[in-house]
Amino acid sequence: MRVLVIGDVVGKPGRRALQALLPGLRDELALDVVVANGENVAGGRGLTNRTAQELFDCGVDIISSGNHIWDQKEVIELLDSEEPIVRPANYPPGSPGRGWVTHRGLTVLNLQGRTFMQAIDCPFRGADAALASLDRSTPVLVDMHAEATSEKVAMGWYLDGRVSAVVGTHTHVPTADQRLLPKGTAFITDAGMTGARDSVIGFEIAAVHRLFLTQLPTRLPVEESSRDVKMNAVLIDIDETSGRSRSIERIDRETLLDGRDGG
Repeated sequence: MRVLVIGDVVGKPGRRALQALLPGLRDELALDVVVANGENVAGGRGLTNRTAQELFDCGVDIISSGNHIWDQKEVIELLDSEEPIVRPANYPPGSPGRGWVTHRGLTVLNLQGRTFMQAIDCPFRGADAALASLDRSTPVLVDMHAEATSEKVAMGWYLDGRVSAVVGTHTHVPTADQRLLPKGTAFITDAGMTGARDSVIGFEIAAVHRLFLTQLPTRLPVEESSRDVKMNAVLIDIDETSGRSRSIERIDRETLLDGRDGG
């Protein structure tokens, strides 16, 4: 099974980058399943019905998320639908949506870290509980959405040999530590982001400068003026019989948009 995991898709530039790049990549890389983190898809904060459908239309099979999944009110109904969209499994019991989904022969489990983030339930114990409940007949890929690199690395070692892959998201900065752990779990600390190349993690540079210079509350708009967009992702090859990964490699692409408004 060849799985492409795409780093956080940020706003319209991220959606347009996928529209331009992903259809060709599905054939070029002989992909079986495409997973994308979609918590920043709608204007940089959250997910809507329309923006989720845009991702599905261009070839995404499963949408994972993180702390910003709650930023658009309409997402509650979307999370409770049958669409293959997951929110972190370690939110307290009774939260809308599902923490994992099985689709196209792959189970995606979403977890959220607690270091420098909301004090929600423990992701390590959440992983244990989820794995005890899952039908283990399919490979399991974990999106570990966390701020601290140490927490993501710790989760990789905690789940080594218990899942097929642990892919970190959230920081929007790709790391170069992709590897197979000793017991066959593919790991990377952060897949990166998909969106405007000339930006600060997908947002307008001047607005981010104002935030750091003044420390005043500052709205951070998505950077939409640049036509240069990028996609950060990892390609994972999984042995479906054993559930062990055979390889993990970075897939980083850039393209120049055609200047038309993408809606």
